[in-house]
Amino acid sequence: MLDTFARPEADDHPVVLVVDDDPDSVALLCRMLEPAGYTVLVAGDADAALERLDLAVPDAILLDAVMPGMSGFELCRRIKARAELAHVPVVFMTGLADTDSLVEGFAAGGVDYVVKPVREPEVLARLRTHARNARAARLARQAVDLANLGVLLVDRQGRVAWCSPKAAAWLEGLLQGGARVPEQLLRLAVGASVRPADSYTVRNMGSSGLGETMLLIEPAAGPVAPSRLARAALTARETEVLSWVAKGKTNRDIGQILGLSPRTVNKHLEHIFTKLGVETRAAAAALASRDWAC
Repeated sequence: MLDTFARPEADDHPVVLVVDDDPDSVALLCRMLEPAGYTVLVAGDADAALERLDLAVPDAILLDAVMPGMSGFELCRRIKARAELAHVPVVFMTGLADTDSLVEGFAAGGVDYVVKPVREPEVLARLRTHARNARAARLARQAVDLANLGVLLVDRQGRVAWCSPKAAAWLEGLLQGGARVPEQLLRLAVGASVRPADSYTVRNMGSSGLGETMLLIEPAAGPVAPSRLARAALTARETEVLSWVAKGKTNRDIGQILGLSPRTVNKHLEHIFTKLGVETRAAAAALASRDWAC
């Protein structure tokens, strides 16, 4: 009996494209996937797979790494180069368990692999996880588009995995569809803070859950207008006097603290009132408290 953990959510029928030139392997996978609630599309080679993908976008792809003609690795690279397919998780099926083959699969854009002969519990568990994550990511991306946010997803190889329309507009000229992300943005993947241009800023929002880093691109805040106190250009002594006024001290108190006569303190206050454009001690104190609190 099929383990319940491997079954997709109720009333959910994820679509899986199986790409394999071995009919027996395809038949075995269909017997695994269909009872588990998946809708299965089949392609015997890379060309047939590309034809299927022109007609439908699956929730996941099970891809044989070694096939006659175009290899699974090259097919994966072509899939990831297409914006409408880049989000689809590709799980390689391979009898090649050597490190170089595994590295090539991940470099091509694969998210996982299973070793042939495949085992049903392993295939179903991995496929369910990746299909669910991909669907959640797609819904999140749709929400990002509706919210008009600038979001960029970068994969482990520094390539643009997905880019919202707003992010694409802001980064026009830096990103050439499917190209590698500029080095100044890549530094964000390791937590650096980067401001690539005066027109926008970029923040690292962490992992998206698909081995990708999410970057949030926002318009840079315009230059901050100098505060009223900054525009007043108070002298160092006037600033000291105002700070004690803001603390509620009297002229006599301030004079004792700063070693000034009350008359001198009063003259400083007259200059402060003029520079700030206020008429009362209370107004000056309120202005100082507000600006210095910021």
